[in-house]
Amino acid sequence: MMTCIIIEDEIPAQNILKNYLSKLPNLELLGVFNAAIEANTFLKCNTADVVFLDINLPDISGIDFIKTIKNPPAIIMTTAYPDYAVSSFELETIVDYLVKPFGFDRFLKAINKAENSVEKSALSSEENKEETLFLNVDKTLHKIIISDILYLESDRNYITIITKNKKLSFIDSLKNWKEKLPETCFTQVHKSFIINRRYVDKISGNEIYVQGNRLPIGRTYKQELLKLLKIV
Repeated sequence: MMTCIIIEDEIPAQNILKNYLSKLPNLELLGVFNAAIEANTFLKCNTADVVFLDINLPDISGIDFIKTIKNPPAIIMTTAYPDYAVSSFELETIVDYLVKPFGFDRFLKAINKAENSVEKSALSSEENKEETLFLNVDKTLHKIIISDILYLESDRNYITIITKNKKLSFIDSLKNWKEKLPETCFTQVHKSFIINRRYVDKISGNEIYVQGNRLPIGRTYKQELLKLLKIV
């Protein structure tokens, strides 16, 4: 589901956009604004994935308005003047340019471009948010991306971390790591194992498979594990 707003001072143009949007169940219209100032107030407290923006607005032009938005969403420009197209595309956040009047087929093409832009932005944002840490093992600092950790195994006073491409052992406790790792992804499944739930392949009896690695499930941990995995 993508969210959007319309900034357009012409009622007929508003109605066309609302009609087209109503045909697409994956788009949610959050608001319609006659002027950029009204939309600016809304965007200070809310977010939208896509903005349909007329260039000729009563208080400030659409292009000038874009320059005032911090972290602007994907913009689809709408106008009756095609001469603006070249200059408006110089702004990276503008994904398409609809010249009035435009049909549903052209509108749908613009939506597809906006979806691609939103997906790329989301992926880039996730990559930038990757949490990392450095482990000092045998006098060497090893960079670990937390989301790459498959599972952790405890053996007496040692912890072994298994990631997508590394296996490191060092002195520490599983309890200490349980407190460090985000609960949104990591769950203790046994007195000696913590797993990353995103890499679970399957569960068979009292065993869980994590990226092909077969690990035991302790009786005291199984109920909570099944609850977190949303077993149906």
